[in-house]
Amino acid sequence: MNTVTANELKTKGISAVETRLKDDEEVIISVRGKDRYVVMDLDKYARLREYELTVALQEARADVEADRTISESVTEHMQRVTDD
Repeated sequence: MNTVTANELKTKGISAVETRLKDDEEVIISVRGKDRYVVMDLDKYARLREYELTVALQEARADVEADRTISESVTEHMQRVTDD
């Protein structure tokens, strides 16, 4: 995975990222020698979000099928989630 330093990003701007995105799907931005951020193409980000939401939906459906749900009023719910 390609890495861009924060200083390089400051001096060269977004072109430093765009150049590296031509060779790789993600670019890491390092700050003071530590990897801190990941930059990727918006289409790839959208795909990852879609995968994440698909998995969440599958987990929710599995919970419903396994009867791991709670049916309660708003008041009961608020009391349950705010109790320590």
